[in-house]
Amino acid sequence: MVESLESPYILAARAGDFATLVLENSAKGPVLVNFWSRKAGPCLRQYPLLDRLVHRLDGRLLLVNVDVDAEPGIAREYGVTSVPTLKLFRKGRVVQTRHGYQDAGELEALVQYYVARDSDAVLGRAVGLFAEGRRQAAYQALADAIVEDPVNPRLPLAMAKLLSHEGRFEEAQRLLDALPRELQQYDELLEFRILTGFRIEAGEETDAVLERSLQETPEDPGLLRRKAARHVLKGEYREALAVLEALLAHPEAPVREAARRALLRLLGLLEEADPLRNACQRLLHRDAP
Repeated sequence: MVESLESPYILAARAGDFATLVLENSAKGPVLVNFWSRKAGPCLRQYPLLDRLVHRLDGRLLLVNVDVDAEPGIAREYGVTSVPTLKLFRKGRVVQTRHGYQDAGELEALVQYYVARDSDAVLGRAVGLFAEGRRQAAYQALADAIVEDPVNPRLPLAMAKLLSHEGRFEEAQRLLDALPRELQQYDELLEFRILTGFRIEAGEETDAVLERSLQETPEDPGLLRRKAARHVLKGEYREALAVLEALLAHPEAPVREAARRALLRLLGLLEEADPLRNACQRLLHRDAP
């Protein structure tokens, strides 16, 4: 590529090994894919910054370079139409994308929530304390760590999970809602925040009781929202979409608005390639105020 210090954490991928180098490795930690071309000046100017970032993180980030001129198929598969383009992979999927030249600060911001941090050591200790029944000590350990390292999204996520384990969903939701917006975009935290909202909406009665109530009042918006939420929590996104679509046709504006908000949250759970995304977006566009 360009002049670079040798590192086991900087690799070049071709079509035959992309899945191994990127998708499989992203199950272990963050993988930053640099789509580049030696014909593009911004790519050449950006690369030394990537090189320094990887060396500074020393094993906490894997950089995989893809030459789009040599591997146009990979670029097409991931929708890359210009270079440089950076895509950050975690657990087999793209969690962040940046187009165009990124300076050192922007590159740092791109990966900071995904690389391992010293404060991650608290996570295992807190879970252990919680399992021993020392729940207040677990929460305190996480709270202290959050104060020391407020940019680690895994700390508030762990606290929210412990609260949810106790059935304290509203407290978990308030915790996550109070986080800075940029922290809320961390993929696992975002997903858990969305699901927590649906857990609250799902209510506490059994499915059988809910179904009996729906038989008596099948058009009750509150009951239908609970039904949609339960479909989401079971991963039955198509069924949830059908219920929300019905609510979007309700004559009362507050009911339609609540359904729109739920639809937006459902959209946040769907993978980019999921065909249901198009259905959600059509409904949102059709019913836009």
